[in-house]
Amino acid sequence: GTIMVGRLRLGVGVCALAAAATSLFAILPTSIAGALSHIRNKTCDIPLGVAMGIGGACMSPVGVLLAEMSPSWAVMAAVALVIAYSAITMLVKAIRVDKTEKAHEATTREGQSAKKGFRFLATGFGIGLLAGVLAGYVGLGGGFIMVPLMITVLHMSMKKVSGTSLVAMVFLLIPGVIVQGSLGNVDFLMGILMAIGSIPGAVLGATLVRHVPERALR
Repeated sequence: GTIMVGRLRLGVGVCALAAAATSLFAILPTSIAGALSHIRNKTCDIPLGVAMGIGGACMSPVGVLLAEMSPSWAVMAAVALVIAYSAITMLVKAIRVDKTEKAHEATTREGQSAKKGFRFLATGFGIGLLAGVLAGYVGLGGGFIMVPLMITVLHMSMKKVSGTSLVAMVFLLIPGVIVQGSLGNVDFLMGILMAIGSIPGAVLGATLVRHVPERALR
């Protein structure tokens, strides 16, 4: 999403609303392909992903409608801010990876089933609500906010976070894409071409994630 929106707006000259809408449309099949690969590789938390996705699905149409009412500069400013937030947060998290955190990651993995309580999933649902509004507004998919929050709030490893966010996006994006399509904001041909290009990359990325160290992934 960060690549698609920027390239559509600055490289192709698509208006801000159409860039966000078309990106959202293209990310959906890409997320499905990536999520299926993560599920096969067991590098995702499916219940948490579903909980976040349902929360996001409730709110993504709200984000779309807010974008519809906003000036182009506000949408692009929001895109810049959320990309900056995600980039800075993940860079700081990468720098601060230490032995204690790696040990915590190992015990977290061991006791993952015990964490699947109501509070864990409810927190994920809350993260999804926030991600849904922002994803619908800026068209970046939602991973930009789900990934740092899952690491910070739920203390998950990046390997699990990457796949879980894609599972969530499969559910989160559908209502927003439907609303954007009904409003006539999606360039379907451009979106289909981008999806065809990005699906192989999503599958490859999901396969590689198991072999990349935690710090490098962040």
